[in-house]
Amino acid sequence: MPELWAKFSSMAMEPAHLSVNINKIATLRNARGGEQPNVLEAARRIQDFGAQGITIHPRPDERHIRYADARALRAVVHQEFNIEGYPDRRFMDLVLECKPEQVTLVPDGPDVLTSNAGWDTLEHGAFLAEVLKEFKQAGIRSSLFIECDAKRIEAAAALGADRIELYTEAYAKGYGQDRAGAIAPYIEAAAFAKSIGLGVNAGHDLSAENLAYFAQNMPYLDEVSIGHALISEALYLGLENTVQRYRHLMQR
Repeated sequence: MPELWAKFSSMAMEPAHLSVNINKIATLRNARGGEQPNVLEAARRIQDFGAQGITIHPRPDERHIRYADARALRAVVHQEFNIEGYPDRRFMDLVLECKPEQVTLVPDGPDVLTSNAGWDTLEHGAFLAEVLKEFKQAGIRSSLFIECDAKRIEAAAALGADRIELYTEAYAKGYGQDRAGAIAPYIEAAAFAKSIGLGVNAGHDLSAENLAYFAQNMPYLDEVSIGHALISEALYLGLENTVQRYRHLMQR
């Protein structure tokens, strides 16, 4: 770890942006029907409390965020709007209609509970190239959900992605046993991505427990997207305290 970090010790370390995934708020609303808790009001307040972005991940069955929510949120989100999902035609048309600042492509099918793998950009290159071209023509920044694999990251750049989102489940699982070892592949992946012109986002299983170490040690980190842990903690501390706590943890 010291050897890896020495290469980046002199660079400016601006805090990464915090984008809050509000899917879980929609899950709670859908459990009862009606409009409480209100997804639009939650997005407004989360931004007022200091979040620099709102993330949603609409799925084909609309089990949490609905496609109608995405359309309504476009008028509410004045920070960065990030829409995640698998790029089937319906999803792509939604993104092109809403024109978020960023689209994050995730390789999960309709039966997957939560994202559990990054793109194999080598195997699916031809498909992704066409998708990315459409979003680029629309002026929407694109990011590919991906693991710490240099060849796949290199392919992401060649296919036309603007950023990658590093899949951080392995870091979260390894943090308790060997946090330096757990973060090492992410440091290398971020440095390589930056060297070939890609921006770097990160997300999945980041929490108040492991976020500070990640944010303080990751070079070139543009943004983290956090949903489940942050919304769960907000049940105890409230949204305002929790958003501001996560912003504080991300200070470098």
